[in-house]
Amino acid sequence: MTASSVTSPPEPPDVDDGYDDDGGGWWSDSPGWAKGVLAVGLVLILLLAGGLVGALVGQRTTTTYGPAAGSVDVGFLQDMSVHHRQAIQMAVWERSNTTDPALRQMAFDIESSQTQQLGMMQGWLQLWDRPTETAPGQYMAWMGMPMTSMPGMASEADLQRFRSTTGRALDVEFLQLMLRHHRGGLSMMETAAAQASVSPVRALSSSMVTTQTAEAQTMTQMLAERGAAPLPMN
Repeated sequence: MTASSVTSPPEPPDVDDGYDDDGGGWWSDSPGWAKGVLAVGLVLILLLAGGLVGALVGQRTTTTYGPAAGSVDVGFLQDMSVHHRQAIQMAVWERSNTTDPALRQMAFDIESSQTQQLGMMQGWLQLWDRPTETAPGQYMAWMGMPMTSMPGMASEADLQRFRSTTGRALDVEFLQLMLRHHRGGLSMMETAAAQASVSPVRALSSSMVTTQTAEAQTMTQMLAERGAAPLPMN
């Protein structure tokens, strides 16, 4: 067979795919008015998108989210953050130094629950761009009675005495200080549970009331078993 006898394959049919051979395609074939309408439409879409983004950015930078400063929600979270920090501090010391398994478990439970709650409270305050603690001398101002210290808080002398003891005396000091601490914070929790405007804040404060009321009952019983009595409220 010679090369001249080989038959070449047939040419494919000419299909109109919407594009010219010169690469212009439908755009080059479209009338001028259609191109103008399309161009204007694209510009409008870009302008609208840009305006929407600008509005969202402007809103995010100029609008304050969350409850106002001085509200029940913000005031409670700020004050209770301070309250929780001291409770955690005492619980950590007791857990690390007691020889009583029941007290070690009690301290661990308080440390764990209040550390988690503290993280939630601080997270909300940061989300709302609020100070994470109360200004000095303004504790409980959101309840209409500003104080230099909150009820139930241990003084520096209380904490030094607590850290200087060991054995049964350490456990009694812990139970007395923590019981008074729990009782002192109860009015703040109850007020927030009833009056906070943000439902998660109400739920958190309500759960604190339930948990700390039960813990206070247990600590009262533990004190009685050790022949000790609760401290008077400060």
